[in-house]
Amino acid sequence: MALSLGSMALAGLEARRLTHEARSAANIAASEASDQAQQAEQSSVTRVLEAVKGEELQLGKATTVVRQILNWYDDHARDLPWRRLDATPWAIMVSEFMLQQTPVERVRGPWRAWLERWPTPASLAAAPPGDAVRAWGRLGYPRRALRLHQAARMITDDFDGQVPEDRDSLLRLPGVGSYTAAAIRSFAYGRREIVLDTNVRRVLARVAFGVAFPASAATIQERVVAEQLAPRQPGRAARWAVASMELGALVCRARNPLCDACPVADLCAWRQAGNPSWVGAPRRGQAYAGTDRQCRGALLAVLRSGPDPVEDHQLAATWQDVAQRKRALASLVEDGLVVATGSTWSLPS
Repeated sequence: MALSLGSMALAGLEARRLTHEARSAANIAASEASDQAQQAEQSSVTRVLEAVKGEELQLGKATTVVRQILNWYDDHARDLPWRRLDATPWAIMVSEFMLQQTPVERVRGPWRAWLERWPTPASLAAAPPGDAVRAWGRLGYPRRALRLHQAARMITDDFDGQVPEDRDSLLRLPGVGSYTAAAIRSFAYGRREIVLDTNVRRVLARVAFGVAFPASAATIQERVVAEQLAPRQPGRAARWAVASMELGALVCRARNPLCDACPVADLCAWRQAGNPSWVGAPRRGQAYAGTDRQCRGALLAVLRSGPDPVEDHQLAATWQDVAQRKRALASLVEDGLVVATGSTWSLPS
C-alpha cells in the first residue's frame, strides 16, 4: 500500500537517522562528509526519498499535488486587493492583522478605508491610538488595532518607515508572531516560508494524513510535510503558500467541502479513506452572545460613536448587567483600549 505523505515523512526521518548512525560507526572519510553537505542543500522531498528506497512515486505525488493546486489557483484565485502586484508591504501587513480570526469579506471595506487614511506606517504612527481603535470599527478583537498602531510607530522610529523583511526584525514588532512574520515575508517579499494558517493546515490534514481536521496545534509531522511540499524556488513557494490557503478557504472547507471541485481529490488520503468523520477532541465554536467579549464590544461601540468622552450612565444604558459591565470595562482599561478621564471614559489619545 502506498504510504501517505505523513507516513513518508516519518519514515524518511527515521531512515536518515539510521543512515547517519551507520556512517558515524564506519568513520566516514572527509570526502564523504563533503558529499553529505551537498546533499543537505537538496530539497526536503528529494532527501526523504533518497533515504526511503522504492518510494519514488511519493516524490511524484508531492510534486503533482503542488503543481495541480498552483494550476487551480491560477484559474480560481479571488481578486483580493492585498494580493495585487501594487500592494505594498505595509498594505499586506495591515491585511494580515485584520484577517486574524476575521472572514475576508468583513475585511475588504475596512482595509480599503484604513489604507486610504493611513497609506504608510508613518501616517498611522502620527495619529492618536484612539483613532486606530475607532477606525477598526466592528472587525472584532480591537487590541489588534492598538498593536498595529504600536507596530507602525516602531517601524517609523526603528526601520526608516519601511516594513522590515528579515524575520527577527518582524518578530520585534507588536502583534507580530511567527505566523504573521512568515506571512509578511512570503506575501510581501516573495520569500520561501512555511505559512500554516487554519486553511492550509486543513488541506494538509486531509491530503497527507487522511483526517478531517488538524490537531489543535501544529505537530512535528505536519511541519515536516509542509516543508516537503513547499517548492525550493522562493517565488514559487510564496505562490504555493497563498494557493494552498485559497484552496482551504474555497474548496477544502471546514463544513461541506467541495471535494468534486478539488484539483487533488484523486490524491487526497481523506477522500480515498471515504471521508471519515473527525474522531479527535470535540470542535466547538466560540460563544459570543452574553459573553464579556460581547459586552466589551458594546461598550467600545458607544466610545467610538463620537469624539467626546462618555459618561457612566451612557455605558450603563448599553449593558444592564452591572457586574459584567464593570468587569468588561476594567479589562478594556487594562488593555489600553479605554482611558478614564475624570468621571468619564474615552478612547486613548
